[in-house]
Amino acid sequence: MANLRSWRKAIALLAATYLLILGFGFFQYSDRVLGTQPVTTGNFNLPSTGRYSFSLISFNNIKSLQLSEEAGAVPMTISPGTAPTSLPRKSNDTLRAQAPAYIHAILNASDSTFARLECPQPDLDRYSHLRDLPNQSQVSQHPRFFFALDLHQCIHLLPRLLGSIVETIRFLGPEECVLSIVEGRSDEGTFEVLNELRSSLQALGVKYFFQTSDIDPTAPGKDRIEALAELRNLALQDLLAHPPHYDPDTTVIFLNDIALCMEDILELLHQRVRQGADQTCAMDWTYVGDNPTFYDVWIARGMTGDSFFHIPNDGSWDLAWNLFWNDNKARERLAAGKPFQVFACWNGVTTFTAKPLLDGRIRFRAHGPGECLQGEPQLFAKDMWATGYGKIAVVSSVNVEYSDEAAKKIKALKGYVARHVGNEGDDGGIEWEMKPPEKVKCMPGFEHQIFVDWDEGRRPK
Repeated sequence: MANLRSWRKAIALLAATYLLILGFGFFQYSDRVLGTQPVTTGNFNLPSTGRYSFSLISFNNIKSLQLSEEAGAVPMTISPGTAPTSLPRKSNDTLRAQAPAYIHAILNASDSTFARLECPQPDLDRYSHLRDLPNQSQVSQHPRFFFALDLHQCIHLLPRLLGSIVETIRFLGPEECVLSIVEGRSDEGTFEVLNELRSSLQALGVKYFFQTSDIDPTAPGKDRIEALAELRNLALQDLLAHPPHYDPDTTVIFLNDIALCMEDILELLHQRVRQGADQTCAMDWTYVGDNPTFYDVWIARGMTGDSFFHIPNDGSWDLAWNLFWNDNKARERLAAGKPFQVFACWNGVTTFTAKPLLDGRIRFRAHGPGECLQGEPQLFAKDMWATGYGKIAVVSSVNVEYSDEAAKKIKALKGYVARHVGNEGDDGGIEWEMKPPEKVKCMPGFEHQIFVDWDEGRRPK
């Protein structure tokens, strides 16, 4: 009997260990892309229930967070000779029956059927310049704003997330916008809502690309970063495949599965223009306890080349409160709610110039020979710098979270954009550094953190 009890204990221990590893498989590079449940910093749409599995471990031992990047849903990469996969899907009749209520909420900001983050009416005069054509003597013949998302298992977020996007598209002009969504393997109604949304968006006058993919970054034997890069590129498929169809000054707005407001999107676009930035990002947060923690730490790098907060080799996040501990300029501007320059960011939602993509100079990719393992948004920023697009900024007045409920807390704590705009002052401009930091931290794992040349793997030998 004693031996039998010992065997039972051993089996139970193995089962618990397996569940722990499985739970962290979702968080290890939860780029909030189609592979970690809601994919981001770039995104897996992790479901709201048990999204992080933090209950299984102590707060001081989050080693499996090493790949937590947040890309916000990623598309499939388009590389030469590789055709993107688009899977035919058959709607579930039961799930399709619930779609109209979600679609009505998405299209009507006043709809109260679903509990969602409440958003203020933005100061549209502030953003009216975004509707101005670069050359007023000509009528724009091509879209100038490309919204891209990779979504999985996030039906609960669609009223707020897509509702804010639709509001933004209406303001910018539907004919100026493209919405591209890649859905992956959802079985709770996300696919049905996105599929049934086609006719409404067509009536609105916006071009809508919707496809599905079975790419699973968490699948055994799958290169996670390569899969995430493929998913991101799939969301950008039409832009990459048909550059002449887009305005040369097109801006990409890439969103994770987040709760945000129309003013958040408009402010990122506004600051890209005002600052002359090549890329702007929000600040994204997660609640691992009572207080919020900056989320995209695996990807984001400041102009010191370091992560936004220090993580010791034991993986402890005890210092997560101490953002930019070694960068006074960024620390002061963050505290003041002002934009500041960084080496790399994604942070739940980002806007960036499409020029180097339209020119065929960069794509989302995995690390290559001679490069340290890192996430595809960090590599994307590295390639932006290498091609002359290094004006990358965090807009600290834009704060987002990955659920409606937590987003309400973040907005109450950090403030809506409108509050920061009211205290903007005259020192909102960024003094750009034209050279990247010589060394940038690469973090294949918390136990292995090294500073490498910022252009490691790119320079000819």
